[in-house]
Amino acid sequence: MKKYVFALALGLGFAAQAQVQDFTLPSATGGAAFTLSAAESDYVALHFLLKTECPYCMRHTMTYATRSEELPGVRQVFIKPDTREEIQEWAAKVDDVGLDIYQDENAKLARDMGIPYGYKFHGQVVHYPALILLDKEGNEVLRFVGEHNGDRMSFDDLVARIDALKK
Repeated sequence: MKKYVFALALGLGFAAQAQVQDFTLPSATGGAAFTLSAAESDYVALHFLLKTECPYCMRHTMTYATRSEELPGVRQVFIKPDTREEIQEWAAKVDDVGLDIYQDENAKLARDMGIPYGYKFHGQVVHYPALILLDKEGNEVLRFVGEHNGDRMSFDDLVARIDALKK
């Protein structure tokens, strides 16, 4: 599997992709559902976390959640394809900041957004970890797909890429 990092913005050598279709994800942790068209932010960062318990997902989620104030105008959306009960168990292990984890039942949104599938992890086959950044119009402006469960875009890298997009 090759790693994909795309900057899909004019001036960065790539044509912008089409607008992402509106979607709604239910919160598995008791919060309100997330609907893309209702997001009141300059950017939405969709974090596609792995199915099952993954320590890298936990660390990644906590880093982004605890540092989110450093990226005003960016809504962090953490997405897992597990059952509601599995997500609640998982969230209890990382929830020091009251974050919502959204359920992508059967990884439908991950498939719709073209996140590669076929990664073998904990005896299951799952989609690869990914981060997709959308602008306020719902256009995809950045895509990162990891090669393995520990391969994630760092928070600092995301900050730098958003700063470049704003110029």
